Amino acid sequence: MRILFLGDVVGSATVDLIRRALPALIEREGLDLVVVNAENAAGGSGLTAKLYKRLRHGGVDLVTLGDHIYRKGEIIPTLNAEERTCKPANFPPDAPGREYAFCVARDGTPVAAFSVLGRTFMRSVDCPFLACDRVLASLEGKAKVILVDVHAEATADKYLLLHYLKGRVSAVLGTHTHVPTADEQIFPPGTAFQCDVGMCGPYESVLGRRIDRVMATTITFVPTQFDVAENDLRLAGAIVEVDPATGRATAIRRVMWREAELQ
Repeated sequence: MRILFLGDVVGSATVDLIRRALPALIEREGLDLVVVNAENAAGGSGLTAKLYKRLRHGGVDLVTLGDHIYRKGEIIPTLNAEERTCKPANFPPDAPGREYAFCVARDGTPVAAFSVLGRTFMRSVDCPFLACDRVLASLEGKAKVILVDVHAEATADKYLLLHYLKGRVSAVLGTHTHVPTADEQIFPPGTAFQCDVGMCGPYESVLGRRIDRVMATTITFVPTQFDVAENDLRLAGAIVEVDPATGRATAIRRVMWREAELQ
């Protein structure tokens, strides 16, 4: 089976681009499942129920989230009700949301995805290693194809989690830094890895935000509104091929599509 994982979605215009592009991408790439990290979809920080529904109706199967998950409080009922989205698994037990997202892919394969936050240069969270152990134990007998979104600043955090999880999950894919890395590979006995799959959003920007606003605040220390930029929309991520019988990855391809190419 073939799975597309798209990195941090920044802004509602990018949500619209995903909705327009996915039907053709699903057909052209033979995709059985689409997973998206959507924690920056609402104005660059957080996710709303409306944008979640637009992603789902556009062809997104599972939605992961990161440290900005609760920036829009209206998403909390959706997090509690929907099994296709999840909070970071190493958030406190009382934090709203499920520990993993789950669905049956287009080819009939049960698939789960979950995220964990790194602990270097990030907010204080519970142990990601123990959280992974707990989620994988709960998925025993439910899904062999499992994707882990490591939402972290430090590359070391992502590589450590890869080595902790290799052979136990289908893919370990990094998000949060918004910059794609060129280290996609398969680790024996069959775990796909990319340190960061990159950003879905406006690349004429500073990590998705307007250059002039970020520049002014950086130089003067005077706060401004870091509005989402508008130009050079791209979708970045990775396509992972997985044997559904074993859950082992057999290939990974880094992808980036410009808006003009998608049109």
